Amino acid sequence: MMRLRWMGWLLSVLGLGAFWALSIGEDQDPVPPARAHIVNDEGGVVSVSGRVAYTNAFFTSGVDDPLIILEDQTGFVRRDRNYIFPIASQTMGQITTDFYTSPFRYTLALPIEPSAPLNDVDNNGRRDTGVMIFAVAYWNNAWGDAFLEERDQFGGGWSTAYVSTLVSKGAQTRGEYVGGKLLIYAPEDGQGFPVGWGDDGKLFTADDPIVVVPKGWTLVNMDTQPFTFDRSRRVTVDLLEGEGARADDFSRLSYTEAFDAMIEKFRREYAFSEYKGLDWDALKRTYRPRFEEAQRANNFDLYASALLEFALAIPDGHVSASYTQYTYEQFVRATEGGLGLALTELDDGRMLVSYVGADTPAEAAGIARGAELLTLNGMPISTAVARARLWSNASSPHYLRLQQVRYATRFPVGAVVDVTFRNPNADPQSARLIAVREDASLNASQLARLRDSFALPLTYTLLDEGVMYVKINSFFDDKRLTVALWERMIKTAKAQNVPAMVLDLRTNTGGSGYLADQMAAYFFDESLLLGNTGFYDAELGTFYFDPEREERFILPPDALRYRGRVAVLISPSCLSACEFFAWNMTLRNRAEIVGHYPTGGLGGSVQRFYMPHRLEVQLTVGRAVDNDGHIHIEGVGVAPTLRVPVTEETVFARDALLDAALGLLSRH
Repeated sequence: MMRLRWMGWLLSVLGLGAFWALSIGEDQDPVPPARAHIVNDEGGVVSVSGRVAYTNAFFTSGVDDPLIILEDQTGFVRRDRNYIFPIASQTMGQITTDFYTSPFRYTLALPIEPSAPLNDVDNNGRRDTGVMIFAVAYWNNAWGDAFLEERDQFGGGWSTAYVSTLVSKGAQTRGEYVGGKLLIYAPEDGQGFPVGWGDDGKLFTADDPIVVVPKGWTLVNMDTQPFTFDRSRRVTVDLLEGEGARADDFSRLSYTEAFDAMIEKFRREYAFSEYKGLDWDALKRTYRPRFEEAQRANNFDLYASALLEFALAIPDGHVSASYTQYTYEQFVRATEGGLGLALTELDDGRMLVSYVGADTPAEAAGIARGAELLTLNGMPISTAVARARLWSNASSPHYLRLQQVRYATRFPVGAVVDVTFRNPNADPQSARLIAVREDASLNASQLARLRDSFALPLTYTLLDEGVMYVKINSFFDDKRLTVALWERMIKTAKAQNVPAMVLDLRTNTGGSGYLADQMAAYFFDESLLLGNTGFYDAELGTFYFDPEREERFILPPDALRYRGRVAVLISPSCLSACEFFAWNMTLRNRAEIVGHYPTGGLGGSVQRFYMPHRLEVQLTVGRAVDNDGHIHIEGVGVAPTLRVPVTEETVFARDALLDAALGLLSRH
């Protein structure tokens, strides 16, 4: 009787009470569904237009070929997370304003007869023709032709952000529609479609109330109860950013209110609190007074400085806060002075002078390249290094130590610095140096060279040894260009029968983890599982790892798989997505990983939000784990399988890591 009471309410709302007045007994045939109440009946929808607003800081990153398409929702009807919407169903729209300015606008002309699976969703026990069901969605095309293949679709399913439907993010109802709009096409009159959610709160299930929809295109608005069926010729459908993609915005709050909101966000959503032993209450006690002081004084510079120092207190290389002119000037004043030398710490603990600049205080004092620095301002050099102040975060102890080695010899301009050093084959000497404005020594010691804006995302060449050398500069560049260059490289290597390849990741600071995963797939013949990533779930009050969203290789065509020998060069400047690529290449012992140190240890996915004056804060919200559920990259990085020691010989070699990789490949 529950179903009949629901239908009585429905028909009453639709103005069909007289139809319901017909007496129905328990043993009689059920009442056939009423016809849907149509608003703006102009014969059916022919075109859709709307806008796409985005707040996510990474929305346009690496995008070359943005698309608006009709997205077949058969995967949702079947609750099939691996459903690939077929090429024939993909009707493309046009982006009509600047994609890189939010919001942008689009138009999409509907096909007279679309091509997609028909879904019988009236649950009447009979086999009916059914309807085609679409959402309007935004996508980025990186692989293949103009249409979206499996890799473009992230393995399949249905969109949960930048789409005309609104979906739940809770673990119990993840991916279920909770609002938004659908476009449906009925090839013939008389097909049934839900007019609302049943008692289970889900769509396309047995308890849905059903109405009959007319032939052709109809817009279904799920934000009304019951649903509204619109047959206007031209309709407006805005795409929804979605809870998981939308950036939190605390910019209109006071400094202290924004701090409170920020600390609670970190407390809930930061991915590695327990792993790193972070005490959010202690951090709140330390930094909230700084924000209170800034608010009392209405002082933007005090607020910006407190925000930066809060971010720097979290030992995670992904966590950051915007620099302002004031905080940048603080950084410059503290570090612009140098001595004209850079250090490298050897495996035996000695601090070797690996760079001396011409016409610098170090050169004038007679410090030679290869000298050992013994003391700095009266402290043993190791102590001075450990006390060096950093202006960026580090996730791993080795990355932290390397940055401290860099900044131990940076001072304000004019600072007096006493040093003791020992030149090669000489006795210790002392000198008093005056720090001068110079950055050559800092640049000489940086872990990752600044990205050349003219550089391609990857380059490759054939070395004299007959080995292909591939330098992967970034996974954050134009994705379509990156994939095109990658596939051209693979094709060239196979066509030339190149027996071995060196992949140089040493200055790749990351980007798209998904792109990195799928580029690594070109070296495998199995669709291996790659682990999972958990995110905070408000309903559960903890991090949730969706078992249906495990990462995996989506294999390229056989002709694009490289089966030769591979060595991968790493450094602590291989960060984030770069580290996932390196870790993938350890699977099945596919490649030798060659380095002096592990990678940087940034093992999660990030999100940005806004603080007062639109300053951005970035935090790690995704906890990446391996196939056994263990945190495998954060804080430790990917270790080399062939570790090249840091010695005087390797520091001054032409390229000790490349030489080691070539020697290794030649022995196999």
